[in-house]
Amino acid sequence: MAIGNWQSAMLIVGLGNPGKEYEWSRHNLGFMLIDKLAHDAGILVGRRECSSLVGSGEVEGARTKLAKPQTFMNLSGHAVSCLLAKLESESPVKQLVVISDDLALPLGRIRIRERGSAGGHNGLKSIIAAIGTTEFVRLRIGIQPEHPISDAKRFVLDSFSRTERSTIQQVLGTSADAIRTIIRDGALKAMAEFN
Repeated sequence: MAIGNWQSAMLIVGLGNPGKEYEWSRHNLGFMLIDKLAHDAGILVGRRECSSLVGSGEVEGARTKLAKPQTFMNLSGHAVSCLLAKLESESPVKQLVVISDDLALPLGRIRIRERGSAGGHNGLKSIIAAIGTTEFVRLRIGIQPEHPISDAKRFVLDSFSRTERSTIQQVLGTSADAIRTIIRDGALKAMAEFN
């Protein structure tokens, strides 16, 4: 997975919902992390491609494409399959990393996996259905509530509270380091370091 040359591009996709009203919602952690990675690397994510906002540049010595699908969460697969088709590679899915929120992980925790089910996440479900495999790296960021909730859909679309935002800034920093480690050293090394 580690690609230290310019032959193969990495595709880092952050999941979220477009629109100002969702900007700080729990479901938009994927977008937030793409924005952080872009800021850190001096990449502008503003070009429209495959129903996504996209930016390209170098991260950890690898040609990297950062993408925020604008299809809304449930249709993320449409954008991801289109972006994968544009990668010059025999097995582009090996260059894919998907970032999502996770209701089953405590707030502030992250989990990296090389494959796996959607775990009830509609964005991941859509991607798996569209690309026909569960064999892609994903980084999940925990948003588990401290108390039981009756309406999970409303919870994920709600904005983070002010007290949660400092935790989120920290976890976004850690998550950005984890993505850079995946790009530089591969998913296994990142899993050992960050899970």
